[in-house]
Amino acid sequence: MKYFWIQLVLIVGSVSMALVFIRTWSQAKNRAWKRIAFSLFVVVNVYAVLRPTDVTWLAHQLGVGRGTDLVLYVMVLAMGFLTLNTFLRFRSLEKKITDLARTVAINEGMRHNDERLGAEPAAGSGAGADAAANADADSVKA
Repeated sequence: MKYFWIQLVLIVGSVSMALVFIRTWSQAKNRAWKRIAFSLFVVVNVYAVLRPTDVTWLAHQLGVGRGTDLVLYVMVLAMGFLTLNTFLRFRSLEKKITDLARTVAINEGMRHNDERLGAEPAAGSGAGADAAANADADSVKA
């Protein structure tokens, strides 16, 4: 009974994280394995809070001195995964922004060139349209 309050706080925290994740489920563009891993992580957290002696037993079976050390090691791995995932997502977004900026620059350059020459830009033709089509195709793939 002396662990009841901390268990309650930790379980409410884990369930809150799960609810936030579920509420943004349709907005998240995560792969299925990330969703499964996160759900499993929440379930394991709740179990570890309710049965800390089992975590200690598992730690001893794995050659770790204490259950808290095992939890710390798992958290370090999870943080590394989160950091790598965030880095890769930002790198992907930066590439998309660069491609978009190039497409806009090409389209603007073509429009200004056509205006300078006094010609009406032909809809759907020229390098700008090709770049825009490539950008559209890339956005559909993503």
